[in-house]
Amino acid sequence: MRVFVTGGTGHSGSHIVPELIAAGHEVTGLARSDTAAAALSALGAKVRRGSLQDLDGLKEAAADSDGVIHVAHRQDLLPSGGLDAVAAAELPIMLAYGEALAGTGKPLVAAGSIGSGGDLGRPVTEEDPALPSGDEYKGTLRIRNIVETTVIGLAEQGVRSSIVRIANIAHGTTDRAGFLPVLIALAKEKGYVGYPGDGANLWNAVHIRDVASLFRLALEKGPAGKYWHAVGDGDGGIPFREIAEAIGSRLGLPVVSVPADILMVPGYFGFLANIVTQSYPASNLITRRTLGWEPAQPGLLADLDNGHYFPAG
Repeated sequence: MRVFVTGGTGHSGSHIVPELIAAGHEVTGLARSDTAAAALSALGAKVRRGSLQDLDGLKEAAADSDGVIHVAHRQDLLPSGGLDAVAAAELPIMLAYGEALAGTGKPLVAAGSIGSGGDLGRPVTEEDPALPSGDEYKGTLRIRNIVETTVIGLAEQGVRSSIVRIANIAHGTTDRAGFLPVLIALAKEKGYVGYPGDGANLWNAVHIRDVASLFRLALEKGPAGKYWHAVGDGDGGIPFREIAEAIGSRLGLPVVSVPADILMVPGYFGFLANIVTQSYPASNLITRRTLGWEPAQPGLLADLDNGHYFPAG
């Protein structure tokens, strides 16, 4: 299969590309710089120069492929516009793919977030649609739900579209700017590791190499209009307090509860306050049964012992 991949040099994409190539697929990656082009070539992919702003170029690349995996996002918009701006920029990209792939039955697999499901009081399943996202959800993971529902809706236009909802923490050696490095940096800055309230709120995690294998399976055999859950470490999640304690033990720092009234001001968690206070329990049962996906890499707490998050010196 000839596969067009965006974000091929990022945290997930740099594992997805070799996963696809090892399975016999021909991969073309989008590159906006010489550095990205060289990185894609080193991974064994062909290179298409361009950017996420070039919608005509994206449509052409999608039309020329047998399938598309989209894991890129406008990270440059985060400092000024946050998640709201990133989602707004991504929506026309998905619509462009829809135009290029309509009626073809070709797969489009895009990255989503477990956080899009909201707190239902039970583990979110793959059958739970993305909840509506209005102005009251600005600055939260849920604001991107409009992108996810748009991708799922393309199934009605003859696109074999699906969303891989990725766990809040996708850990591994290429994790440079995810939630885990941010939490570790905060702890070093503050001199202690904080967790919200009693820390019982559940977070989920997955190894990034397991994420890559799920994207490949969704591309190869995933039915149209489906959500898939890239969640490891068992069903449900890990209490935030346990994650904080694991970080604290490896940094040699105290672990402290941060009261809710401090969370809502520029205190310990800053811009993360709206995210870290939520609970994100999720199940991967349907994903495993339908696609045959089985997480095979180390879990979060075990991966923290591998050293790459806490380099010596």
